[in-house]
Parts: sequence; structure tokens; C-alpha cells
Amino acid sequence: MTTPEARYAELEATGRTWFRNALSDDNLMALDALQADAARPGERLDHGDGLPEILGENGELTMLIQSVLPNAKPVRTVLFSKSEATNWAVPWHQDRVITVADRCDVVGYSNWSRKGGTWHCEPPMSVLDNMLFVRVHLDDADAENGAMEIALSSHKCGRVAAEEAEALATQHETELCIAGRGDVQVLKMGMLHRSRPSSSRRPRRAVRVDFTADHLAAPLQWA
Repeated sequence: MTTPEARYAELEATGRTWFRNALSDDNLMALDALQADAARPGERLDHGDGLPEILGENGELTMLIQSVLPNAKPVRTVLFSKSEATNWAVPWHQDRVITVADRCDVVGYSNWSRKGGTWHCEPPMSVLDNMLFVRVHLDDADAENGAMEIALSSHKCGRVAAEEAEALATQHETELCIAGRGDVQVLKMGMLHRSRPSSSRRPRRAVRVDFTADHLAAPLQWA
């Protein structure tokens, strides 16, 4: 069994770690239902209501993530559902956007937008460096159905401009994130990643949850 210390070291070195076959059938079925209820399957959706106890204070996923990031709490949940009918590709990029309760003009927080009734912004890299994004796989994922690909250790590069992301990613060892149902992948927020379109009829559903143990600069609060 991998120790929390070894898993933390792997996460810091490569920017990713895995918990294989990590979630109970009950929680996976609850997430299945959440995906089925999504208003726009195939698109990325912020979904603040109806989450199962998996994300509660003593929830299965929260406690799992706290083993590598003590006191971590979920701050954003996004649903993905890639299929033959709802397909997409995303080039190499960093995720640098967070969701907050209200807009407050604080130094270092920029690129404000409002989507789905929620404020989004780009925080300082110091905030992102202390965040994780977590992917719960509801279906098997491989090259055929558009599994995510990551550039290992690219989280150490700091802020990467969109036009430089592909060139920088190719300077790192890349890894296709092959997963099975119930696998949980944990990544540093600054990791460069991309997703190719699916060439399969098999679905590729995942739930992404962003975690942090930090507070935002006052008066900003997590959404």
C-alpha cells in the first residue's frame, strides 16, 4: 500500500497521483445520477446543488484528498460527459480560473467574468500553487474515448501563457491518463493538460472537483 508520505512526494515531483478503485459503489451511483440530471450533458457544468455526501466534511472523497492535502475542502465541482454525440478537444493549457462568492477588486485577482450566475476570476499563482484538481472517473478512459493527457512536472513552470503552452508541454514527459471506473486522479492546479476528441462510442464521464486548504484574500470568499 502506498503511504500518504510517498503519495505526497509523488504529487510534488510529478504533479499527479492516483487512488485506484477508490470510491464505493454507492457514491459512484450517486455521481452517475448527478451526471444524468445535468441540463446540458456533454458540456462542462458548475453544479453546486445535489452533491452526494462524498464531498461533505467526512465524505469519502474529501477524506481521501486530505491524506495528501490536510484540511482540504472542495471549492468547485464541474461535470464532464464526453460521448459520440457530445465530443470535444481541448489544446494544451493551464486551468487558472476559480469561482468566488462576489466580485471584489483585490490586487492580484483579474480577468473577471460571470457565468451561470457565479463570479469567476484568475487569482495570483500563489493561490493556484496550493490547489488541487481532482478527477473522479465514472467510466473507463483511454486513448479511444478521449482520455486526458498531462505534461508531467509542468506544474513547476509557473504561469504559462496560452500561446506557449504546447511548446512547453512537449519539453516534458507526457502521460495519457488511462483510468477505470472509480479511479481518482489528483493533480496540481498548474499542470499543463489537454484532451483529444473521442473516436469511440463509449462514454467518458468524469466529475472534477477543485480542492484547497487556503482562504482567499479578504473580502473574497470561495463560491
